[in-house]
Amino acid sequence: MKLLAPLHRWVAEPPPREVAEALERLRRGEDIARIAVMPDVHLAEEVCVGTVLATYNTIVPAAVGGDIGCGMAAIALDAAADRLAQASDAAAVLAGLQAAIPALRHPGAIGEHPLPHALAGPLSCPALESLRRRTAGAQLGTLGRGNHFVELQADEDERLWLMVHGGSRGLGPAIRDHHQSLATRLRGGLRGLAAETPGAAAYLSDMQWALDYAELSRTRLVERACEVLAGCLGALPGSEAQISCHHNFVRREQHAGQWLWVHRKGAISAMEGEPGVIPGSMGAPSYHVLGRGNAQSLCSSSHGAGRCMARGEARRRIAAQELLAQLRGVWFDHRAAEDLRDEAPAAYKDIGAVMRAQRELTRVVRRLRPDHAGQLALRSHDRAD
Repeated sequence: MKLLAPLHRWVAEPPPREVAEALERLRRGEDIARIAVMPDVHLAEEVCVGTVLATYNTIVPAAVGGDIGCGMAAIALDAAADRLAQASDAAAVLAGLQAAIPALRHPGAIGEHPLPHALAGPLSCPALESLRRRTAGAQLGTLGRGNHFVELQADEDERLWLMVHGGSRGLGPAIRDHHQSLATRLRGGLRGLAAETPGAAAYLSDMQWALDYAELSRTRLVERACEVLAGCLGALPGSEAQISCHHNFVRREQHAGQWLWVHRKGAISAMEGEPGVIPGSMGAPSYHVLGRGNAQSLCSSSHGAGRCMARGEARRRIAAQELLAQLRGVWFDHRAAEDLRDEAPAAYKDIGAVMRAQRELTRVVRRLRPDHAGQLALRSHDRAD
């Protein structure tokens, strides 16, 4: 009988039954070395979000997920939070961001749209390459659906920070699905690619392309947002370096003297001293952190608050008026309230409880406050799929 893979958890409360069962199934899987469960864990297809999965010799596309390279970027501004205290100033900034940052694709981007040379490709199969040519350029630097956002928040010193959350747009799911279809079904139900094979090499190459694409896309979002803030508020980026991290990827790492393939799905790398950004829900605090290099967590931490309601459940249970009440004090486009119900704070876990549960994993450097006129949020009107 196969021994269960070691599993370590950092949770604020016992996970729901279906999450616990999914984690137990994962422990019984083939070639699983170790599992670390983050406090933002919640149910997702095949592998829960908030799971760090280490394997010996197998690449598991489902343990990275579809939004490959999704992550965060944050940069300080040389402006005080009270610059957004006036509704007219906040409205001008919000309107400027909406005009500068498209939701899904750039206006007029019909057919192939040029990409920077570094992202010219090619990807590993004709279908992916065709999709890249048709959509990647048009989507680079766009907001996306669901919980992807551009936000302004205030730190403890009343300074404004810009924070963005974005990923690899339509290419990430396509890369996952293509390689998943070529993977071998393993004991326990997951599909995997043997690490030292051309198939694994192709996945890793495509994944790296998606990581690079997502990071450049966030950089473009920051650049466009900074242009708007300079024009509306005269606010410029501060001297601090941009903080950046991604939370859906797999990487070869050494832990306890052993080389492993560490998959992070809804988790960030938190090596000793490594900077990270952990957002709360819309209207909740966010945190800038340094990793503690906790060995049992595979040097990882949560990527955010984590959902406590599935999107469909949130849309059934949360009315637009309730969303508006929960976001009182946050500047955002109220016309989007109906479509943003699944992003209501009540649909997410308490970020304070999440951070307390992972005190062994991260050291808080900065807390960004939502309970101030310094928070402004731009989110797409288009609902997540």
